[in-house]
Amino acid sequence: MPYLHISMVLLLSLHIPAANSATTDAILAGQALSISDKLVSKNGRYALGFFKVGNSSSQNTSNWYLGIWFNRVPKSTQAWAANRNDPFKSPTSLELKISHDGNLVVLNQSTNSVIWSTQAKMTRNNTIAMLLDSGNFILRNASNSSHTLWQSFDHPTDTFLPGMKLGWDNFTGLNRQKNSISPATGVYCEELDPSGVNQIVLSQRSSTAQYWSSGVWSGQHFASVPVVPDAARNAFKRSLVPNAREKYYTYIILDETVTVYFNLDVSGQIKVFIWREGSQDWLLAYSQPRAQCDVYAVCGPFAMCNDDALPYCTCTKGFSVRSPEDWEPDDRAGGCIRNTPLDCITNGSSTRSTDKCLSVPCVSLAQSVRRIEDAQSIGVCTQVCLDNCSCTAYSFTNGTCSTWHGELLNIRQIQCSSAANSNGETLYLRLAAKDTQGLEKNKRVFIIAVATGTSVAALGLFAFAMLIMIWRNKRKSSGQISNTAQDCNGIIAFRYNALELGTKNFSEKLGEGGFASVFKGFLNNSTAIAVKKLDHHAHHTEKQFRAEVSSIGIIQHINLVKLIGFCCEGARRLLVYEYMPNGSLDIHLFQSHATVLKWSTRYQIALGVAGGLAYLHEKCRDCIIHCDIKPENILLSDSFVPKIADFGMAKFLGRKFSRAITTMRGTIGYLAPEWITGVDITPKVDVYAYGMVLLEIVSGKRNSCVSCSCGSNHDVYYPVHVAREIIGGDVRSLLDSRLCGEVNLKEAEIACKVACWCIQDDEFDRSTMGEVVQILEGLLEINIPPTPRLLQTIAGSSNYSTCC
Repeated sequence: MPYLHISMVLLLSLHIPAANSATTDAILAGQALSISDKLVSKNGRYALGFFKVGNSSSQNTSNWYLGIWFNRVPKSTQAWAANRNDPFKSPTSLELKISHDGNLVVLNQSTNSVIWSTQAKMTRNNTIAMLLDSGNFILRNASNSSHTLWQSFDHPTDTFLPGMKLGWDNFTGLNRQKNSISPATGVYCEELDPSGVNQIVLSQRSSTAQYWSSGVWSGQHFASVPVVPDAARNAFKRSLVPNAREKYYTYIILDETVTVYFNLDVSGQIKVFIWREGSQDWLLAYSQPRAQCDVYAVCGPFAMCNDDALPYCTCTKGFSVRSPEDWEPDDRAGGCIRNTPLDCITNGSSTRSTDKCLSVPCVSLAQSVRRIEDAQSIGVCTQVCLDNCSCTAYSFTNGTCSTWHGELLNIRQIQCSSAANSNGETLYLRLAAKDTQGLEKNKRVFIIAVATGTSVAALGLFAFAMLIMIWRNKRKSSGQISNTAQDCNGIIAFRYNALELGTKNFSEKLGEGGFASVFKGFLNNSTAIAVKKLDHHAHHTEKQFRAEVSSIGIIQHINLVKLIGFCCEGARRLLVYEYMPNGSLDIHLFQSHATVLKWSTRYQIALGVAGGLAYLHEKCRDCIIHCDIKPENILLSDSFVPKIADFGMAKFLGRKFSRAITTMRGTIGYLAPEWITGVDITPKVDVYAYGMVLLEIVSGKRNSCVSCSCGSNHDVYYPVHVAREIIGGDVRSLLDSRLCGEVNLKEAEIACKVACWCIQDDEFDRSTMGEVVQILEGLLEINIPPTPRLLQTIAGSSNYSTCC
């Protein structure tokens, strides 16, 4: 998908009316469009009509607009609004028609007055209005189809539709720019750089402060935008066109099956959303600027922005939200207002003020300030600010006094190091004395509470330590592990010496990996367990330990390994799992001495792993991305029920988020392309890894290089081999030879198709794990997948040409 300007529209609570009569794409002279009618483009992609914004059940108390929306998308999604700043209030009397002068107008029938018009200049009234397949609503000469008198594309709102121009007309002076919408015109603007540089810029309209730019156009892409992947390059064509009359940026869609939305969000970010039929929702694919706090004044005056917090905007102390109703849909540009007005009066050359200053540490300040050269101490700097009634804040850094006047913008919270806040400044915010007194009183109460709590906790800790010593003395002679000490979630907190005794000094090793070794042990009721002993010398061990305990400790599923307990004593960190007698899947697939899994068992393992991943992605409170799916992390019970293990690299996503920025993690051979390109990851990285595992389940060999069955001495990259053989209809040649042909060929064909869909280059082409489960269960049909181009490139076409 393209990486610039694609986004989802602000998902307002729209009411989109259904047409009472047969729909058409045009309005002729003498015809009218009422509140219950709509126009639909010939391709069915777009619709135009009246819609309301708001949750009121009464039509007369809501705001109504004439606009365009996506007709095929069931989730109401606005694309354009004609009267964005002047909502209609009486919907029952609204009527869209061509007036006597040829203009398109909205009439209030009750007063017979024009409340919106195209206001096009024309010499004759022979016109027709039409909604084109591109989503452009035009007014043209009825007898000359090439003569367009007015078009919605010349008046974009927050949306950049295919074929629309972003730029200006040198003859008319028209500047086609996008604005954020709520639905009224927002505070942010996207346009071609007015200085003449061939780039896109984002700015705040009131200040023209540019806070993001695309980089200069190279002829194919913008310099500061990530390289577009092959899948997107084949779906879109982008152009920047300078000529004598116009200079504009535009794009067209080459793949009509793709539904995208280019949007300048109310938050000031360009966002990229793709419509996903499987989930029936928009999927965020890209946004710029990446950090929300990089947007100029995104939190408004006297508000703090923090990219690592939710919500990212909070009012500074002594201030409250100016407009709570605007903050709900993430429009926080209104900022905060003082709880108490400042007390400052200037009388001639003297100033009287009772105001105080509150320190706000660890902030980054990105707006112009006044430097006070003769203020050589923080005391003098403080007085300079208090002596000026317009001064709202000051800082004293490295011997330099700086003051801020008027509304304070772009206060950004950052992480400070312990070395005297070396990563940020301390801001001194001016407040009314009443507000600072309240804060000082709260601080004293807090200090007293902390002191009291500390004393009580110390006494409790002493008593607890005594109890522990008594308990340890009682358990010292025990040679097995007690499972009576549990935390509130039912997970046992084990002692290290108890685990040492229960595993016979870690003598029976079950396996080992890069960061840990696993040993067999027993609880005191003779229940077998697996104890994972993390290597305290390994990099990121503590982080992985915390991730594994927090993730798997709160989830329960038949296809997820059960965490019984843990131990954390100093540098010793151990995890205690249920014991899986048949070990990990890789043993049975790749080791010659292991039991050969029959086809029915393999298919149930594939289905079970898919079910476990679907649960993690779609049914947990938070979406959990495992990030390291491979046969070594799939354990098998005594009846070969698969259980996903090793959550040390897992990533949590809140349900409001569809993707995350994270460092690369996982295992070579199972890494999705997005790990390599560095874009945000989604649960689709697990889908890709699952596809690779499924191919290994089918073949019984590692994916790296599997010989062709045609007798050639050459090898071929197995995923590419599978994709090509599926197209050729020869599934039998793909199967593990140890199965001796005892395979359900229909199931094998489904498994291979699923695997190939899972490892597609573009994450949007991959199935979800929920869809994979339904396909494997026979509830959904599956088509023949295309050969993944990236894998084909890696394999090299010459290798394959020598086979079969």
